[in-house]
Amino acid sequence: MPDPRLRVLALYPDLMNIYADRGNLLLLERRCAWRGIGFSLLGAGLGDLLDPEAADLYYIGGGQDRDQRLCAYDLAEHKGEALHEAAARGAVVLAVCGGYQLLGRSYQLAGETLPGVGLLDCNTVRTEDGAVLGSGDRLIGNVAIEVQLERMAEPQVLAGFENHGGRTHLGPAARPLGKVLRGLGNNGNDGLEGGRAGKVIGTYLHGPLLPKNVWFADWLIATAIGADEPLAPLDDRLERLAHLEARRAAGI
Repeated sequence: MPDPRLRVLALYPDLMNIYADRGNLLLLERRCAWRGIGFSLLGAGLGDLLDPEAADLYYIGGGQDRDQRLCAYDLAEHKGEALHEAAARGAVVLAVCGGYQLLGRSYQLAGETLPGVGLLDCNTVRTEDGAVLGSGDRLIGNVAIEVQLERMAEPQVLAGFENHGGRTHLGPAARPLGKVLRGLGNNGNDGLEGGRAGKVIGTYLHGPLLPKNVWFADWLIATAIGADEPLAPLDDRLERLAHLEARRAAGI
């Protein structure tokens, strides 16, 4: 049997990388290396075609509005069909903040509606000044959510930081990633955070997400490479402290 290998493809790594979202990719690489799991990282930028067979995990970070506009139309024109094919064959898709919004059906700005790739049944609405349906506040702060994923014996806590003007609402074909314990979540009202459909996952948690939640990183690795057994344990004393500090910051 060949040695396990995690193939990651980052979409728009030069544009969609605010709040140190690139740290999520570095964390995946290091945790694979420490276990002797092979790792490769590819990138796909504006105008590039996407190979639906090229990776086990496709990743999109967050970006500023100007960059997000560019990526939204590029996804629709050049990459959307291939990303659907990758998800259909069982690849993991992880998107953070702006990337999460682009996985939905649409992202409505003031006077403009950006196309979404439609991998998640959700829509996001905001205006240029951050006001949404009469509410002018951005959703900002430390956040913690309770998550139950496949092959998990019990729920776990994801902790991070959110900063978004858009309000995201899930449709009936999407499940939330988790239930908000502290923070505001998708829209500040329904107590839900993120979205899921199969192995497609979107979340607003930045900071970056995975270094503060290595259990989730390991779940992504194991799921993406199709591991039948739990991954070999690592010395995660420092990582546990980082997670506990993130929980403390959120009030858990």
